[in-house]
Amino acid sequence: MSLIIGLFVVGVALIAIEVFVPGGIIGIMGILSIIAGVVVSYSEFGFTGVWISGAVALVILVAVLLFEFLVLPKTKLGGRLFLRKAVEGTSQPPLAEEDDIGKECVTLTPLSPTGTVLLDGKKVEAASRSGFISKNETMKVVGKDNFRIIVSK
Repeated sequence: MSLIIGLFVVGVALIAIEVFVPGGIIGIMGILSIIAGVVVSYSEFGFTGVWISGAVALVILVAVLLFEFLVLPKTKLGGRLFLRKAVEGTSQPPLAEEDDIGKECVTLTPLSPTGTVLLDGKKVEAASRSGFISKNETMKVVGKDNFRIIVSK
């Protein structure tokens, strides 16, 4: 009986740890430990033992997961472990839209042939078709590339 309880405790603990250490291996080991506990309970107590031990393991597992996801985030320790707000940011600068073609922009950096321009209050990467362009020059958007706009005098 103590082997069954030990396997269930180890399995639930491993699944609980999986929440903090992602990767899947620890969670799979926890599930296998619980299954091993059910198999041992079948060999010792028969089919009735499987139902009882499976139900007990399921109730304990649900209780632990509810604690981890509902109670723990509200504690001081949970405040350090869980993200509470969305990350505001992008992986690349904003791109120009199709309706930006034909608009005027001002160079923030020299374009030789690429640099940064100010288009409708947004910093946008740009490439010059006119060769080298100095800083603070007014340009016209003539096209759009994958991650930048094409400008010309």
